[in-house]
Amino acid sequence: MPDPQTFVVVGAGHAGGRAVEAFRMAGFEGRIVLIGDEPHLPYERPPLSKELLQGKPDAHTPVRDRAFYDESEIECRLGRRAIAIRPDDKTVELDHGEIVAYDKLLLTTGGRVRRIDAPGADLADVYYLRTLDDSQAIDKRLQDGAHVVVIGGGFIGLEVAASARSRGCTVTVLEIADRLLGRAVLPEISDAFLTLHRENGVDVRLGVGISRFKGDGKIARAVTTDGDDLPADLAVIGVGILPETDLAEKAGIACDNGIVVDPYCRTSVADIFAAGDATNHFNPIHHRQIRQEAWQNAQNQAIAAARIMCGDETPYSEVPWMWSDQFDANLQVAGMPESWDAVIWRGDPAARDAIAFLIAEGALVGAMSLNRPRDMRMARRLIDPAQRADITALGDDSVSLRDLVRAKS
Repeated sequence: MPDPQTFVVVGAGHAGGRAVEAFRMAGFEGRIVLIGDEPHLPYERPPLSKELLQGKPDAHTPVRDRAFYDESEIECRLGRRAIAIRPDDKTVELDHGEIVAYDKLLLTTGGRVRRIDAPGADLADVYYLRTLDDSQAIDKRLQDGAHVVVIGGGFIGLEVAASARSRGCTVTVLEIADRLLGRAVLPEISDAFLTLHRENGVDVRLGVGISRFKGDGKIARAVTTDGDDLPADLAVIGVGILPETDLAEKAGIACDNGIVVDPYCRTSVADIFAAGDATNHFNPIHHRQIRQEAWQNAQNQAIAAARIMCGDETPYSEVPWMWSDQFDANLQVAGMPESWDAVIWRGDPAARDAIAFLIAEGALVGAMSLNRPRDMRMARRLIDPAQRADITALGDDSVSLRDLVRAKS
């Protein structure tokens, strides 16, 4: 007999798509309802700021095609917004009035862009980048010779800048902080990316923000905080992401810089789980709550949550990891330590060929690599504050990290 239960997923992004897939792979035979406010089937977000803005429309990556959802009997409510969760009667209300009952509910609501209040930010051709529609709209404006002003020197801003330069645009990046990529990377890596972008013709301005946008209905100029008046055919604002918690908060679910979940993806309300960018989850490796905006977490935590909802008792426990591709540089960051007392380098960050190991109390707690993906694969396996890699060998390029992994095993 089919399982009589109904599992509902609110949020049809990458995490939601992987979750409903994982339900079926775990053997769940009940009803599955996937609710998302975008009109598109679940898709992966990394290409939005990279390949799709580089004129490669084939880079759009749906999690699964329409046939999968049909054959798997997954009900997709796309272009619909959940407006209320009622835990007492275990229902979700949608914006067009439909009420969907659930036995278990998974929130994969993701994040929303952090907006700025600069005058003129509502002009046409001033964009934020979060969705496929956003990426496609920006893509149409990236014509050879177009003047692009990017607000924010974080991952999204720099990826947009690199993509726009690959299309022949004139690009200016405004970053109010004194270095790129904020607190996400070491200063040496910030310096390497500053050099990388300037070598590729990007006008990077540190310590400078946006004062206002000017134009008659659509953007024409961007005025900086130091008074410069820049031509602008379009602007892209990338100043961060906020976890989408409004729905959860209104339902009485505990939130604190995200929807708070335990290692089993459980929220504070019975039979409601959460996964992905919106969660502030307990990480057993770092022994603390973390919130991560990354492809790996969106996918793997959603799969873990789905399995747990189906009866698996395995907690979600992974070393946080993310990457960014800009021009010919691949940056990878693993681990999310709050602090460290030493940094050990292999290679030369100025030459964009290096990996840094972050050490705390004799343990490897994080790593950052520039164009060393093989080293990073090994470093991710070595990160665990509960164990001790041979840190004396980490800085010796003649010692294989694979051998250190084997020794640790």
